[in-house]
Amino acid sequence: MAAADAQPIVIEVELGQQVSGLLQSTHDARACYVLAHGAGAGMAHRFMAASAHELAQRGIATLRYNFPYMDKGSKRPDSPKLAQATVRAAVTHAGRLLPRLPLFAGGKSFGGRMTSQAQAAAPLPGVHGLAFLGFPLHAPGRPSDERAEHLYEIRIPMLFLQGTRDEFADFSLLEPVIGRLGARATLVRVEDANHSFHVPARSGRTDAQVRSVLLDTLADWIDAVLASPKAG
Repeated sequence: MAAADAQPIVIEVELGQQVSGLLQSTHDARACYVLAHGAGAGMAHRFMAASAHELAQRGIATLRYNFPYMDKGSKRPDSPKLAQATVRAAVTHAGRLLPRLPLFAGGKSFGGRMTSQAQAAAPLPGVHGLAFLGFPLHAPGRPSDERAEHLYEIRIPMLFLQGTRDEFADFSLLEPVIGRLGARATLVRVEDANHSFHVPARSGRTDAQVRSVLLDTLADWIDAVLASPKAG
């Protein structure tokens, strides 16, 4: 399935503020994933770009976007209020651009957490599920599950794709969180991967191979959610 080049777009956030975005799709896409970046790298980072391209090859469109601080060249992330408003604006814009496609949302680390916080505060329009590419449960070296509290307010399916060497998510804390979330949460362990889904040479796999399995899993999960009777 051929993927079109990413199309630059502009997203209106609030009070005249705008952020840049990239829409990537195919003519026969069956869903759109609104994909937010992590705290340290924007929507054009090689992991984000490769993921969007490879998801399009799997029939999943993506709308990537920058948070305001990233567009401004700042290293300090936006306040949760502004970040969540940006998530909501991006999802709304995706719905306008691709009105026939069911929406999913989430992203890498910080972007995924801001998406889940936005969903917990008020359901994102048209979003059928949330997918996290490395959920940042806590800061490295400071294990805690306090960042998961808002997840219990979310009523749509959630997919957690998590490296077993992720320094931002101690599995002894993450697994009980997933258990308490019940059937609406799915945890997929990515063996030997860290928070960036990098694997050491001794694993016998390349980062590209890991990413391919990761995106296959995401696409399959999207299909399963859409096939569920609750998806309508």
